[in-house]
Amino acid sequence: MSPSRESHLVELVDETGQPIGSTTVATAHQPPGRLHRAFSVLLVAPDGRVLLQRRAAVKTRFPLRWANACCGHPQPGESLAEAANRRLAEELGVGPVPLTEVGVHIYRAEDPATGRVEVEYDHVLRGEFEPEAPLHPQPAEVAELRWADPVALSAELIEAPEAYAPWLGGVLDRLLRPSGPAQLPASDASERSGGR
Repeated sequence: MSPSRESHLVELVDETGQPIGSTTVATAHQPPGRLHRAFSVLLVAPDGRVLLQRRAAVKTRFPLRWANACCGHPQPGESLAEAANRRLAEELGVGPVPLTEVGVHIYRAEDPATGRVEVEYDHVLRGEFEPEAPLHPQPAEVAELRWADPVALSAELIEAPEAYAPWLGGVLDRLLRPSGPAQLPASDASERSGGR
């Protein structure tokens, strides 16, 4: 994550997802961490495979680990769809993509390499995507891309957890067992904000 994004504001929330304030990305991820709104995007091919990115070495949290297509934090006042499509464009050079929320994954994870802490109220968003569609990954964000079967990937997460971002298992679980999907428009400024 670039230094300028570390200073962006994120929305602090309680355990039910209700907003309770805001702080910077950098402060939210300092130990012991502060619960804040986030999103994780899963791009899904027609055959059910999901796009994975290996996070760039310069990432401040969990660098060089495999994760879902992209993650981020909506800024206060920014809708989930706007924020997710902004990050899809910044990281992968794609979008806008219609997204459906398939659930929320709340987790806490400490990065042993950087000392940063994730305490996130993570909205899991699904978008349909053709594997042949052009992708333009930004080297400062993405080290590598690959498509994977989510069921096989769930087994890999158990066998080699150190190779994957700690939130990926919960995100995949929401994809495989969705709870209350809600269609999000590609851009809707009136939608409730959050942050990751």
